[in-house]
Amino acid sequence: MKVFTAIYLEKKLFVCQGIFAFLFVFAYFFPLLFVPAIVLYFILWGFIIIDIIWLFYKKQSITAERISPNYFSLSDYNKVLINIENHDKRSFFIEVIDEPPFQFQMRDFSVKLKLNALENKSIDYSLNPKTRGEYEFNNINLFVKTKIGIIKRRIIIEQNQTVKVYPSIQQMKKMELFTFSKISKNYGIKKQKHKGLSYEFEQLKEYSVGDDIRHLNWKASARNTTLMINQFIDEKSQSIYNIIDKSRSMLMPFNELSLMDYAINSALVISNIGLKKHDRIGLITYSDVIGNIIKADNKNGQLRLILETLYKQKERYTEANNELLYFSVKRVISNRSLIFYYTNFESISTVKRSLPFLLKIKKLHLLVVIIFENENIKNLSERTANSIEEVYTQILAEQAVNEKQLIVNELNSMGIQTILTQPENLNINVINKYLEIKSRGMI
Repeated sequence: MKVFTAIYLEKKLFVCQGIFAFLFVFAYFFPLLFVPAIVLYFILWGFIIIDIIWLFYKKQSITAERISPNYFSLSDYNKVLINIENHDKRSFFIEVIDEPPFQFQMRDFSVKLKLNALENKSIDYSLNPKTRGEYEFNNINLFVKTKIGIIKRRIIIEQNQTVKVYPSIQQMKKMELFTFSKISKNYGIKKQKHKGLSYEFEQLKEYSVGDDIRHLNWKASARNTTLMINQFIDEKSQSIYNIIDKSRSMLMPFNELSLMDYAINSALVISNIGLKKHDRIGLITYSDVIGNIIKADNKNGQLRLILETLYKQKERYTEANNELLYFSVKRVISNRSLIFYYTNFESISTVKRSLPFLLKIKKLHLLVVIIFENENIKNLSERTANSIEEVYTQILAEQAVNEKQLIVNELNSMGIQTILTQPENLNINVINKYLEIKSRGMI
């Protein structure tokens, strides 16, 4: 019975059956055609039987294996590879239909190829997940046919596989490369010159235009008959915390990702860069309740702990409790730290409700508030209006854009550093702010 369930009929067979139907109809009017039609019909069935025997006389001569990463990166293209091998001494035509996770809704994935005798071929495709969590791959389906091509045999390769989608590890590695390489300016990362004085001495170097003349070493300059300058390294083991608001204000979608997912990706990026600069990194997530707290540290495994914690975060359809956040920060963070606070204020009234607690946090730590710019509304405000309705819409959009800028001005006037950014530029802007703060010795 398994043989019959694995048999699939090709379009070519139905075409042949239609031709024979016409032949038998014509044979009714022209009897001389009846015998040739019968002979040809039996020849067709002979080819069908031969085709079935060639496809099924060996248990399984075609094998396939799916090779995918152990984890996927959120909002990045992740490559999946399928290796197909022919163990037979005959050639086959194969249609490969994979069963990727249902989240991608890929119902038309199909690749056709020819596999020669004892040949091995690979095909690949990319998946771009938009939500964190576990993704389940199912079977690989191979539809195999011979050169006759009347019958297809379906071979099911059981390849059940679970892949976790983590915050974007690809972006984390890419931002690390750009931050510490000489090509960083090409990607918008600004190398900051040291302006503060709280640095550890590293080495002497020759003076070059733009160096701070306050760091000139006159004794070394006299010995070398050229200007020498003291070079310093940033202070290490400073505490950096990422605080992520998980309330409903962070549910707004942008390019199929929520603002919270952008914040999570950015928190992972800045955590990795901070650890590479030997700072201590911590994490706090909250909404109406406190979610997860990871105390700042730079021990081995700290980045892995942060990654696993960010992976498990879920949005909450509630208002943020900033009073609870303040008391948690006061209880958990004992020494002065740099805090990147990811949230989204849409109106002045929400800022004023949160401002008393933000000012209390600012007194204890260096607070950087990160809010998001709504690019769709901004584009709408800049578009030419062609009707009365569009004029009203444009006015409302301009008011929303202006109010967002007022929020930034209000926070800055209170001495709270603020980043207003489009979601796609979040990583670059946060890295630049981190490097600026480090260069100025503000922590």
